[in-house]
Amino acid sequence: MPGRSSSNSGSTGFISFSGIESALSSLKTFQSCIDSGMDTVSSVAFDLVETQTEVSSEYSMDKAMAEFVMMNRELNHYVMAVQSAIGHVKEERPEKIPDLKLLVEEKFLALQSKNSDADFQNNEKFVQFKEQLKELKKQPILGIEPLSCIPALVLQFLA
Repeated sequence: MPGRSSSNSGSTGFISFSGIESALSSLKTFQSCIDSGMDTVSSVAFDLVETQTEVSSEYSMDKAMAEFVMMNRELNHYVMAVQSAIGHVKEERPEKIPDLKLLVEEKFLALQSKNSDADFQNNEKFVQFKEQLKELKKQPILGIEPLSCIPALVLQFLA
């Protein structure tokens, strides 16, 4: 049908990108949900450290933050892959419409293959989380001196 996209590879006709662009817009707004999740994980992890809750609970917060970073990266890669595929089809204007799903999958996999641990170091929220967590652990809790000062206090009382 004219004006509609066809799922058949190699079909001829016109593609309406409005539905795809609308779906992309919805995916982009999901980014704020991921950001909110990261903020929540940070808040909970900081509360756990401040209340001296078990290290295993803190570790699971660290893992949760890493999972949000991975979700964020995948979402960005998928959006980029779709945008790239649409751009390719619009620019090339092929006589036969390519299989858009396959084209997006190929571009997505190419982006995913470039994933590395450096992605975590480049994620601002993840880096900020790790730095704030490290600083919080250094601070005295509820007026108690850090553990590194305890031997000096004990020696002071023994003298």
